[in-house]
Amino acid sequence: MAEKVVMPKFGMSMQEGTIAEWLKKENEPVKKGEPLVTISSEKITNELEAPANGVILKIMAKEDETLKVGNTLAYIGEAGENIETSSDEGEKPSKSSTETSASSEVAATAVMTEEKQAPDIGKRIKISPAAKKMAKSNGVPMEELIGTGPQGRITKQDVQNYLDQNSAVKEEKESPATASGIPEQPAKKHTNSKVTPAKGMRKVIADRMHQSLQESAQLTLMKKADITELQEIQKQAKQELQKTDADISLTLTPFIARATVMALEKHKSANSAFINDEIYTYETINLGMATSLDDGLVVPVVFQAENKTILELAESIYSLSKKARENRLSSDEMKGSTFTITNLGASGIEYFTPILNPPEAGILGVGTYQKSVVFQGGELAEQTLLPLSLTFDHRALDGDPASSFLNEIVYYLEHPYQMLL
Repeated sequence: MAEKVVMPKFGMSMQEGTIAEWLKKENEPVKKGEPLVTISSEKITNELEAPANGVILKIMAKEDETLKVGNTLAYIGEAGENIETSSDEGEKPSKSSTETSASSEVAATAVMTEEKQAPDIGKRIKISPAAKKMAKSNGVPMEELIGTGPQGRITKQDVQNYLDQNSAVKEEKESPATASGIPEQPAKKHTNSKVTPAKGMRKVIADRMHQSLQESAQLTLMKKADITELQEIQKQAKQELQKTDADISLTLTPFIARATVMALEKHKSANSAFINDEIYTYETINLGMATSLDDGLVVPVVFQAENKTILELAESIYSLSKKARENRLSSDEMKGSTFTITNLGASGIEYFTPILNPPEAGILGVGTYQKSVVFQGGELAEQTLLPLSLTFDHRALDGDPASSFLNEIVYYLEHPYQMLL
């Protein structure tokens, strides 16, 4: 009997997932445990493994389509085996059923759609979540769309058709005329260009970063911290830790995290968010640690960071970054941060303007440290300076408290023993 592949629940809060990429095609053999499809949810993309050996009999969901947890994605069975479909298949009909099958139209009443009440005429609009998201991001009024899906449901292709039609009309109106009065042809893409659709993690990052800049008033402050003494302490602590069985390397990152947490405890306005014209100030500090991956960026969260020592922070950061690189993070491990740290030191970057992780009011950017020579007591001395960039939401806090907060971080980094007491 064919085995059903369903949308998994990668985290406790996950309600739906989007098909990022099918790694197998219909009628292609697959082994149990072999990667079958990549699924994106929130800011995480995970691979779903095949639950059984066999052949991909039928794929029920297309790439870029969103389904609720538990909905059918595909069937695996023996070659030529008939599929006994169940009622939930109607939640994501195949192409042929949307075109010709009356029975599929009945089943399609369970299609994962969202019905919204049009404010002007009271008409109920049936639109898939993917189409709704696409329409909203492009400013397309849903009441002007014509649905071609089952029972008049609006699909992503309907939205794209609307955009293409409007774009053609706009280009015709704005196209400059030549001396002969004949409009010039629009510029064509380079024949040697490569076009890659933004999807999965890349699409989520693009949407969130655009949202961050559009919905907040961001300002960045920059300052250097003298970490000469901190480096000595870090090196000594690292050597002592190597004598134990601990499976972590004590870098500067947990010290920076501890300094940030201690500063947040004194400057609570930086541990806040501006949401719907209200400022939420959090007592608990959930520290987001931006982690770069080959195909994007994720922000795992160290929860209740104010209760952790430097060593405990090091263990949490190491564990989360390892899970991120191995693509094992759950969506719950990337939700609920109240302040974020992002580090480009390994890339050789000094200062930069990090973008807020919405709806947080602050994010600290860390650059690569530099050696410098200064005069101290009339003599030359070597210093190590660490560039810091604090971006904050001016709607939630002003420049003076933001400056005080950044100065507090610098103070702890320049007086590292304060972090050990």
